[in-house]
Amino acid sequence: MGFFPFQGAGTETDKLNTIIEEGAKKGITSKKRIEKEIAEFKVSEKRSWMFEGDNYFEGKHNILTRKRMVIGRGGEKEEATNLPNNKRVDNQYGKLVNQKVNYLFAKPLTLETESGAYQKELKLVLNNRFHKTLRNLGEHAFNHGLAWIYPYYNERGEFSFMLIPAYQVLPYWKDAERTILDYAVRIYSVEEWKGDKKEIIEKVEIYTVDGIERYILENDKLIPDVELGETATYLNVTKGGLSEGRNWERVPLIPFRYNSREIPLIKSVKSLQDGINEILSDFNNNMQEDARSTILVVHNYDGQDLGEFRYNLAKYGAVKVRSDGVKGGIDTLSVEVNKDNYESILTLFKKALVENGKGYDSKDDRMSNNPNQMNIQSMYLDIDLDANGIETEFQASFEELLWFVNKYLEHIGKGNFDTETVKVIFNRDILINESEVIDSLSKSTDLSLETRITQHPYVSDPKLELERVKKERQERINEFDGYDDHFKTMNSKSGEGNGQE
Repeated sequence: MGFFPFQGAGTETDKLNTIIEEGAKKGITSKKRIEKEIAEFKVSEKRSWMFEGDNYFEGKHNILTRKRMVIGRGGEKEEATNLPNNKRVDNQYGKLVNQKVNYLFAKPLTLETESGAYQKELKLVLNNRFHKTLRNLGEHAFNHGLAWIYPYYNERGEFSFMLIPAYQVLPYWKDAERTILDYAVRIYSVEEWKGDKKEIIEKVEIYTVDGIERYILENDKLIPDVELGETATYLNVTKGGLSEGRNWERVPLIPFRYNSREIPLIKSVKSLQDGINEILSDFNNNMQEDARSTILVVHNYDGQDLGEFRYNLAKYGAVKVRSDGVKGGIDTLSVEVNKDNYESILTLFKKALVENGKGYDSKDDRMSNNPNQMNIQSMYLDIDLDANGIETEFQASFEELLWFVNKYLEHIGKGNFDTETVKVIFNRDILINESEVIDSLSKSTDLSLETRITQHPYVSDPKLELERVKKERQERINEFDGYDDHFKTMNSKSGEGNGQE
């Protein structure tokens, strides 16, 4: 069996050391420069937004670290530990991400190609396990702006796909459009036992067309990873009783972008999510501040300067005033908390978050009673337009992914499918008025049966459904043929009984 999709390691493995040290091959710069760029990448704003997206998706919002502040005696803000400090999280961002992921990736992909043999092999490779990886990939793309797929051979020699988070990958591109990957640096952490202690070790892997270089990052310095091996190939094959390393002809890392600028979703809605949390927390605080519903006004028991006045009002809910002609005593001022104000602001924030995040509101007024298909499509307009952009980015990435799939199929002797075209269809999980759609399809007699079956809301596998229809039609034809034979036999017997020949 030939190994045409790979290039041999041989002397190329010996060259890997010079790739980092000398920096002359394929544009890879010196080791010191890579160390510096890794250090910059780790503290970069772009990477910090990726972590922010993860934190907000998991419900770790800024409100959880908020302190209750009041204006102190000197006019400066200080923490008031005696006041309620509720930290309520209404995770609308997490809901928005799940909404988008399930809308575009909940249903399996449809792969259309003219070659039946190719389609059969694609279904075996891009199986349910890959669909789960794709769904997780979409989640990472929303939270980080992009995510990476690494096609590789696992320990059992099976062709597999691994999702790599974007905050682990520092890519280097050959072109300004960021379409051709020159090489990439992956930074990730692992737990290892050192004696009787568990330590966090930072690993660095450099992916090139010549293989992988492995390092340990200590004090921002790259140290060759002796335990795992300083260099590695992407695949080891046994040929003639000998193990031989093989590499892909391309760097096996494929970016799947949320948008062309790789901007994570959290950047569009973070301030609105923070506003929602603050409104809920403030309302909860005001409801718990029983003493603040009534402010005590203490007459003629020492006046106070402005700083003292504001401090006592905020912290104790009481002020002391000096009033001419008024005897010492205590009056009260009632303070009402109007929940309608909070609800109005909260509604505005949630609506703005849905609009800025390009989602949809399932409680929209357009969904009341029995909504028609036009109202449903109107509600889905924003998320549908956003999904169109994501599909454009993902379609380009699938072209790159299918190159590796084709080379794998060629490697295992299934044939050369490089010239075959594949249409990758994302089946969106959209709410529809089923009776209205079915009625429209039944009236569309000018359309082919295959088109109508494909668009039918109750059909998940159009080809299987077509086979069922053909089978039922054939059974009816056979049944009619059986009736004809039966009547012919009956007529023949009737003729014989009447003496007819």
